[in-house]
Amino acid sequence: MAVTTTNLVQGPATLYQGDFGATEPADTAVNTAPPASSWTDLGGTQDGVKLVIDQTYVELEVDQITLRVGSRRTKQDFTIETSLAEATLENLAIVLNGGTAASGAGFKSFDPDVSSSANQPDYFAIILDGLAPEQLTRRVIGRRMLNIDSVEQAYTKDKMTLIPAKFAGHYVSEGIKPFHIVDEVS
Repeated sequence: MAVTTTNLVQGPATLYQGDFGATEPADTAVNTAPPASSWTDLGGTQDGVKLVIDQTYVELEVDQITLRVGSRRTKQDFTIETSLAEATLENLAIVLNGGTAASGAGFKSFDPDVSSSANQPDYFAIILDGLAPEQLTRRVIGRRMLNIDSVEQAYTKDKMTLIPAKFAGHYVSEGIKPFHIVDEVS
């Protein structure tokens, strides 16, 4: 098998956040930034952005055959994971799945959402714009996301303060898939 170097992918990705149900850019607009009116650039990241699709299968077996006779998928999860390098209060509100960032004369503040666990969380959408083969754009749209990881911020003299994020995708509906991937082609 010959390796085609134009199919090798290396480089950073850009993350954007929008409201759940925000108008998604058309597939034909894969090589342009999503509209700032609906999507907010989350800024720089550290140590890359990772798309993880995890599938769990249960093995089907019978007494008469020693090999697996089949498998059934019982669970599927997908996450978009990174560390946000811009430790803003707005980014903190996103990874805490809500809260209020406000500003006034000479200050900014943040108050977390401490509503009852009986309330539905504020889901949001994420766009990951990375590279596809031939140095073109690959766009991943997560349509109903929440951060499911712990949030910690370390302040040290020799490292950047980062905001870790593990955005998990959630079921939307029978007709709307939880994520969509589109590649630009030349």
